[in-house]
Amino acid sequence: MSRISVRGFAVVSATAVTAVGSVVGVASGSMAQPNDAEATANDSTLLLADIPAGEQAQVQTASLTQQADVQAIAADASAKKDAEATARKQAAADAIAKQQAAKKAEEDAKARKEAAEKASRAAARAKAEATTASASASASSFPVQSSYTVAQIQAMARQMVPAGQFQCFSNIVDHESSWNYHAVNASSGAYGLFQALPAGKYVSAGADWQTNPATQIKWGLNYMNGRYGSPCQAWSFWQANHWY
Repeated sequence: MSRISVRGFAVVSATAVTAVGSVVGVASGSMAQPNDAEATANDSTLLLADIPAGEQAQVQTASLTQQADVQAIAADASAKKDAEATARKQAAADAIAKQQAAKKAEEDAKARKEAAEKASRAAARAKAEATTASASASASSFPVQSSYTVAQIQAMARQMVPAGQFQCFSNIVDHESSWNYHAVNASSGAYGLFQALPAGKYVSAGADWQTNPATQIKWGLNYMNGRYGSPCQAWSFWQANHWY
């Protein structure tokens, strides 16, 4: 009979170990004690031929079952580790994608805001140009006089300034010159209804700016529209700063 080594086959349980020890003891004609069984189980040189033929299949099956269990546990642990690594990578990728999406949304919102502001400025310029054109046409429609009263100057302004903007326009003129188109600031030389400095700025609205209040009104309206968007926006600035 050949002696086949079963080195490397592990016994699954203490019961199996005890059974193997008992079988070995019976085969040798001696009574094995529990300690003998443990020693036998720990003996890595146990040979299959030392075990009765009826028990060999049981021992082999138990050993192979344990190996399969160990391999299954190792495979589960490896699969769990791989799954955790994959989950971490996916979480990192998701976080990056969210950051990129948030950044793009912010950039899109900024672009929309800038486009809206640009459109608003363009509309304001168009409105100011339309108002300026209207004022230019109106400025020459008043008969030239040697002098004008405050009431006459205000009447001119009412015809040249849009109705919704007149009160703001009037507030500025009240503070700057009290509607005196010959008013001069003794210290700075600022001149006229709007206290233009230097006074020669009025010439852009007409050469008769020193004697014609309508020309000064035209210049003042153009200035408020061009710099602030409207007389009311100019008045808001004046209230905050006491100049415009």
